Amino acid sequence: MNDSDSNFSCYHPSIVDYRYFAVTWGIIVSLVGTIGNVLTVIAYALDKKLQTRFNLLIINLTLADILYCTFLQPFSVDSYLHLYWRSGGTFCRIFGMLLFVSNSVSILNLCLIAVSRYILISNNKLFDRIFCRLGATLILLSTWVIGFASFAPLWPVYVLVPKVCTCSFHRIKGRPYTTILMGFYFVVGLSCVGVFYFLIHRKVKSAAKALDQYKLGNTKKVKSSASGVTSGVTSKVHELEDSGVDTAASDEIISEQLPSSKATVSSSSTDYVKSVPAPQPKDTGSDFKKVTRMCFVVFLFFVISYIPFLLLNIFDAKNNAPQVLHMIAANLTWLNSCINPILYAAMNRQFRDAYRRVLFLVINKFRRT
Repeated sequence: MNDSDSNFSCYHPSIVDYRYFAVTWGIIVSLVGTIGNVLTVIAYALDKKLQTRFNLLIINLTLADILYCTFLQPFSVDSYLHLYWRSGGTFCRIFGMLLFVSNSVSILNLCLIAVSRYILISNNKLFDRIFCRLGATLILLSTWVIGFASFAPLWPVYVLVPKVCTCSFHRIKGRPYTTILMGFYFVVGLSCVGVFYFLIHRKVKSAAKALDQYKLGNTKKVKSSASGVTSGVTSKVHELEDSGVDTAASDEIISEQLPSSKATVSSSSTDYVKSVPAPQPKDTGSDFKKVTRMCFVVFLFFVISYIPFLLLNIFDAKNNAPQVLHMIAANLTWLNSCINPILYAAMNRQFRDAYRRVLFLVINKFRRT
């Protein structure tokens, strides 16, 4: 084997048997990820209920996963099967760049999802201004521009990394730029996501506590107070619906407004309010919590899939750990690109129903043909 060939080989006796597990796992990730993520895009395109500005962030995250599962993962499977990169040096650089662009877009979208959920319940008018159709489009495009701008400068140092049998940037030649990028995306970016989900939790908990205090108020001026509160709730609901904001958060916002009423109302007044007809938001605070919980779980799986790989690279800077251990950690990162559609189906009724309708249409079409 000459020097040129050795640059694209990841053969080692210790991984000859493990590669078959990696190939099987890679095929599963590619198939499940492609089918699930394409299904998500089709469901969004066909179901108007899913076509909210917030869900555009979900779709952008899905496109990043499609880039990896559908277009990049098959080449990883091939390199593991042959323990050799067979697609040439130029495509190795392209692969490495697109791999990190996909990861960076995913992290940026996870940040935007967390920030948008927080803005939605803390200042829905600000959400409406930022995430208008034009604003949302520019924000989503900027994630790809930032991703390419971040990793394109590393073009000369993308090589096959034998430890993980994947094209990536050279661990030494790319420094300190690569260290800064990894710190920005994986430390600052993911920490930012965690902070905003914590703030969301505090906001929702505070709103729930305020609503409980409202219900336990005194019994004075029941009817007059109830009438004022009903009017406030009605106007707030109309404001939310007219603004086009994702009304899944409306109950949280309304619950924050209730305690601000000048009158204090007892639990009996709550019953009176319920008896007065008033427009109701399409979704409830419970729906908002479920969507937020789903987004948090998506973020959690991303972190779980990358933690072993990041820790191993930090504490094994001299590459003393067995190659198979590096491969296992790298293969775990593949999970984040295929798991999201499964989480959407398991934790969100709208996505689950939309998936069913799309599958029903596809099955009927095949039956007719």
